[in-house]
Amino acid sequence: MIDEGRRPVSRHRQREFALQVLFSGHFSQLGAEEKTLGRTFEHFAAENGWDPEELPLAWLLVQGVDRERERIDQAISRHSQNWKINRIAKLELTILRISMFEMMFLPDIPSRVSINEAVELAKDFGDGNSGVFVNGILDAVARSL
Repeated sequence: MIDEGRRPVSRHRQREFALQVLFSGHFSQLGAEEKTLGRTFEHFAAENGWDPEELPLAWLLVQGVDRERERIDQAISRHSQNWKINRIAKLELTILRISMFEMMFLPDIPSRVSINEAVELAKDFGDGNSGVFVNGILDAVARSL
């Protein structure tokens, strides 16, 4: 149940949360099927003291990236010159997938916002070059849309 007195969870924090859930799916023995993602989502929400209903964007991103992964990966492959998708680090790939889902399927989120959020996630969680790498691919994608 949502506590009416609490501030809403920011969209940035929901993107971080979606990143954690989707990234953990890379290492799950069960794969990234929706039931497993749902359990992971609920577990991470409880660990952070949130009700899953407080995280609508995060759940939309988790479900959407899982459902549209093949189409998203094809788009990433087209724009990641000299990088095969299986060579992209799992963290950066997960960030790219989240941002690509937003750009491809959530037209109410401007591409620039999605790119900026992805770059910030890459800087926060990746190595020194992650932000530049993510920005380069997503800029190419945005120009083609």
